[in-house]
Amino acid sequence: MTPGELPVVWSLPIEDARAGWRALWWTVGPSNALGVMLVHERNLHRSPHSRGWVGWRVVAPCEGVLVVVSDGREQRIPVTGIDAGTSHLALLSWSRFLLVSSRTSRDEKGTWNRNAIVYSPGGHPMSHLCIGDDIEDVLTDREGGIWTSHGDEGIYGLHPASSEGLARWDTDGAQTWGPLGEQRLPVLPLGAIGGTTEGGVAWLGWFSPEGAFVTRVNPALGETTSYRLPQKDIDGIAVRGTRMLLSHAFHNRPGVELARLELVGDAWATTSHEHLRLSEPVTRRCVQGREGVLWIRGGDTWTRIEA
Repeated sequence: MTPGELPVVWSLPIEDARAGWRALWWTVGPSNALGVMLVHERNLHRSPHSRGWVGWRVVAPCEGVLVVVSDGREQRIPVTGIDAGTSHLALLSWSRFLLVSSRTSRDEKGTWNRNAIVYSPGGHPMSHLCIGDDIEDVLTDREGGIWTSHGDEGIYGLHPASSEGLARWDTDGAQTWGPLGEQRLPVLPLGAIGGTTEGGVAWLGWFSPEGAFVTRVNPALGETTSYRLPQKDIDGIAVRGTRMLLSHAFHNRPGVELARLELVGDAWATTSHEHLRLSEPVTRRCVQGREGVLWIRGGDTWTRIEA
């Protein structure tokens, strides 16, 4: 599949790039709106070891601009109080949004420092939360829930909510779900491979020494089901009914491998493979699933493909 066959949802305007604005963290919200945070390069440090947008990091608290694209319309929201450790963006219900740092630590009293900020629709900090340590993926749902997937330093670290690898939080910072008791995962995760939502259900991908898995969680009914995946090296998941789309990106090259799966009984079986060629290279965190659609970032251009 070639670049011209995919719909372009949004690209960073050339005048913004020339003015020094860099598109950093991005997400797709519960209502299928694309969110992209712009930060001026004067507030950024460029890593010599990472290419693409993931090589930029905020060096001190600063301001930015959140671009929200929905139904072809673009809205720009000035944002204040962006922390230096920020690594994830998520859109919340009621036009709020969330900025998250992947790491947290404990102070001298043993209290975990807050690593997430809930912002108002106007771009101002409203509240600060702690939502676990070593966060690799953040996903929000229609009910205002915040799903986090954690890496090995969180799973084998000291933060209690990170030790199971997956968690759900409310916007007050209270944990509302974890894979405990009857909802325990078949094996302990080592890290995340992306997630997606399908209506009121969350699908959370993770890997372990025994392979890759995806866990379906219905918080309204308290149901949790885990499936083994036939694919490895996954970085994106989209689900629609009994169909699943998985991606594997070739970092720093304009290529993504896609696998289409079908649910047969209680197992996911691969039905086809395809290669997606983009006009710009992809990097880490270049794919996100939402409501049966896989969103893909190549350079500073976003496209989408249906599951």
